[in-house]
Amino acid sequence: MAMPIKSPRSMPEWIFVKITNSLVSYQTLRLVAIAFCLSPLIRLVWFGVSDQLTANPIELITRFTGSWALIMLCLTLAITPLRKLSGWNDLLKLRRLFGLFCFFYAAIHLLTWIILDHYFDWNAIYQDLFKRTYITVGLLAFLCLLPLAITSTKAMQKRLGRKWAQLHQLIYLIALLAPLHYWLHKASKNDTTTVNVYIAILFILLLWRIGYYYKLRHQARP
Repeated sequence: MAMPIKSPRSMPEWIFVKITNSLVSYQTLRLVAIAFCLSPLIRLVWFGVSDQLTANPIELITRFTGSWALIMLCLTLAITPLRKLSGWNDLLKLRRLFGLFCFFYAAIHLLTWIILDHYFDWNAIYQDLFKRTYITVGLLAFLCLLPLAITSTKAMQKRLGRKWAQLHQLIYLIALLAPLHYWLHKASKNDTTTVNVYIAILFILLLWRIGYYYKLRHQARP
C-alpha cells in the first residue's frame, strides 16, 4: 500500500518559518514574551510608587488587572491558530506561559475585590455574589481557571493522561464567562465599547477552533 504523501508547505509559509527560525531563537522569543507579560505588573507598581493611581486606586487596579487577564486569555487562545497559519511550532511553547499570566492577573483582580474593596468582609462579599450578576459570572470564570493553572505542569499532564486534555477544555467555557463578566459590569455603566472588542476577538478565535475541529473530523471520516 502506498504511503500518504504529506503536502509540502506553501512557499510563503516556508519562507516565514525559515526567516523566523534564523532570526529569532525560542529562548529569545520566550524572554520577549515574559517581558511583555510582566510589563503590566511593572507599570502598575510604577503607578503606585509615583502616586499615579488616580483618585480611585481600587477601581483602577481592578479594571487594569481584569483587562490584562482578558488580553492574556486572548493570547492563549490565539497561539494555536497562529501556529497553524505560520507553521512556527515554537509558538506552542508559549501557550502555557500566557495561560499562567492570565491566571496571575485574574487572581490579582479577584484579590483586589476581596482585600482592597471589601477588606475581607465575607458577609458583604457573599451579598455581592447574589446581588451583582457580573461578580457571580466572574467568580465562576476564575474557579474554572484555577484547576487549569494547578494542572499546567508537564508532571500533571503526564499524571492525568487523557483527562488532562478534557479538563483543559474548560478554557472555552472561560472564554465565554470572562467577557460576559466584563460586559455585564460595563453594561451597568452604559460603557461596552472596549469589552465589545474583546468579545469580537474571542468570538473569532472560538469560531476558528470550531472550524478547525470540524475540518479534522471531516477528514477523519472514511
